[in-house]
Amino acid sequence: AAQAMPGPLFAFAAYAGAVIAPGAGGLPGAALALAAIFLPGFLLLAGALAFGDLIGTRPAMQAAMRGANAAVVGVLGAALHDPLWTGAIAGAGDFALALGGFLLLTVWRAPPWLVVMLLAAGGMAAALV
Repeated sequence: AAQAMPGPLFAFAAYAGAVIAPGAGGLPGAALALAAIFLPGFLLLAGALAFGDLIGTRPAMQAAMRGANAAVVGVLGAALHDPLWTGAIAGAGDFALALGGFLLLTVWRAPPWLVVMLLAAGGMAAALV
């Protein structure tokens, strides 16, 4: 689902950088803000690449990765429940749209952009009824 609308945080960072440092049309500030928001992830990746062989060969490291994976699934589940489920699923129609989108993505492997378009159209149609 995150691939359906990628990068709102990165887009907002670029916007904020352009607004905070408006010189030269905001481009330098936007570029600096984008670099600053991408840099931690790149540094973590570069640091983790050095230990790639350890992860694949040591049982303790494999167990740690499985634990981290489970923690990420839990955090994503919590993020799904609180803002989405409590704020967006108000009735059976909303649930049907969400379930349809889930099935389109997981069972039929529809492209995320298509699912976004279909659910947006479905939501607008439901609002008119």
